Amino acid sequence: MGDREEEDDDVPQLSAAALAALQEFYEENEAGTTALGHSYTVGAIQEDWRMSQFWYSDETATRLAEEAVQQAGKQGRIACISAPSIYQKLKQLESQKIDGSHCVSAVLLEFDRRFTVYGDEFIFYDYNNPLCLPEDVLPQSFDIVVADPPYLSEECLNKVALTVKYLTKSKILLCTGAIMEERAGKLLDVKTCSYIPKHNHNLANEFRCYVNYESPLL
Repeated sequence: MGDREEEDDDVPQLSAAALAALQEFYEENEAGTTALGHSYTVGAIQEDWRMSQFWYSDETATRLAEEAVQQAGKQGRIACISAPSIYQKLKQLESQKIDGSHCVSAVLLEFDRRFTVYGDEFIFYDYNNPLCLPEDVLPQSFDIVVADPPYLSEECLNKVALTVKYLTKSKILLCTGAIMEERAGKLLDVKTCSYIPKHNHNLANEFRCYVNYESPLL
C-alpha cells in the first residue's frame, strides 16, 4: 500500500480554482451548444477556413436573403446550398413577419454537420455527390435556389450546378468568384449583377452574384 500511496502522490492535482474554471468552461460550452439550436445569428457557428467557410457581412446576408424572399414569393420555398449565413438571415426575416411578406420556407444543404442544430431544415450535402439527396427532396421543388460553391474550381461549380438545376423551378442566385463568370454563364445561363457581396473577412478573390432573372435589388 505504501508504494501505491506514493504513486498517487505523484499524480498532478488541479487546484480548487482550476477545477471550478474547468467546470465553468464545460457548462458554458454545453449551454452554448444548446442555445445554438435557437439562434440564427450569422456567426453563431464560427466559420471554419479548413472547409473554405467565409460568412457574409450582415449587410450582404440581409440583401441576399431579401432578394431570395422577394423572388420566391409568398409561401415560396428557398434552398440554400453551402450558404448558411443566407439561411440564417432568412430565418431572422421569417421571425419578423411584420406584414406577412416573409412567409417563406427555407432549407440548408450543407456539408458541415454542426448545422444539424437546425433540425429538419438541415440536409447533409456533399458536392462530390451532387444528386445524393433525401428521397423527400423532390426535383424542381424550390422557387429559388441560392448557391455558394465552397471552392473556386470548375469541378466544384460543375457539380453544384447539377444540384441547382435539379432543385430549382426556375430561379437561380449564384454567389462565387468573378473568375467563374464565363463558366457559370455556360452552366446555368446566369448573368453578373452589379451588386458586390462582402464577407466578414476580406477574401483575396473578387466575388460576384449571378442570377438568371431580372433583379432590381441586385
